[in-house]
Amino acid sequence: MSFLKAEWRKLILVNYEVNPEILMPYLPPKTELDLHNGKCMMSLVGFKFVNTRMLGIKIPFHINFEEVNLRFYVKHKAEDKWKRGVVFIKEIVPKRAISIVANTIYKEHYETCKMRHSWNEAEEKYTISYGWRKNGKWQEVEVIANKTPFKINPAAMNEVGGLESDIAFITEHYWGYTKINDHKSFEYQVTHPVWDAYPVKQCKVKVDFGLVYGADFAHLNDAEPLSVMLAEGSEITVEKAVKI
Repeated sequence: MSFLKAEWRKLILVNYEVNPEILMPYLPPKTELDLHNGKCMMSLVGFKFVNTRMLGIKIPFHINFEEVNLRFYVKHKAEDKWKRGVVFIKEIVPKRAISIVANTIYKEHYETCKMRHSWNEAEEKYTISYGWRKNGKWQEVEVIANKTPFKINPAAMNEVGGLESDIAFITEHYWGYTKINDHKSFEYQVTHPVWDAYPVKQCKVKVDFGLVYGADFAHLNDAEPLSVMLAEGSEITVEKAVKI
C-alpha cells in the first residue's frame, strides 16, 4: 500500500538558474546535481493537495490543502540506471500534523504557515495563486494562463533549449531524496502520469526568499525566472521511504 495517495492540482512552477555551489551543502549523500542543458535549476512550486489519503485513510481537516515548496534536481545511480529526483529546501503547508509526520518519517523540511489560494476561471484564462504568511508578511506566487492545455512531451527533455524542454525536465522527476546524515539518504518514489500544462501569459512572484528560505537564496529576490509553467496535475502516490 502506498504511504500517501492524493491529487496534486494546478501546479505553478517558477524556475530559476542558480550557481551549483550554493546547493552542495543541501545535497543528500548518494546523489548528484541533475543539470539541464548545463544549467543548475531550482523551482518555486505552488499547488493544492486534493482528496488526500494516508495509508488509505482520509484524516479529517487534512484532505484538501495548499503546499508551496522550493526544490532542486538531483539524480542517483542504481544498478547502472539513473533515477531522477528532487530535493526540497523547504515545504510549506497549513497543517501542523502534516509537517510533523513528513519531518519525522521522511526527514523532510516542512514548515507550517497560514496559507491561502485562489483559482479563478474566466472564458479563456485561469488566474491561479498561492500565498502564505511568514513573520506576519504575506508571500505570494500567481500566474495567468491560457485555458487550452497541451500534453507535456517527456522526450522533449533531451532537446537543447526551448520552453517545452524545460517543462519536460522539471516535471519528469519521479523520486525524492532527503539527507539522513553524512553517509545515508532516504529515497522515495512518486508516481503520476504525464501531465497536461497550460501556456502561461503572466507571472507575479512576491516572495522574500531570504526570509522564507534563508540567506543562501536571498539573491532569488532579484532573479528573473528562466521559465514559468502551470501544470494541471493528476492523481499521485508517494511510496514508503527506503535508506540508501
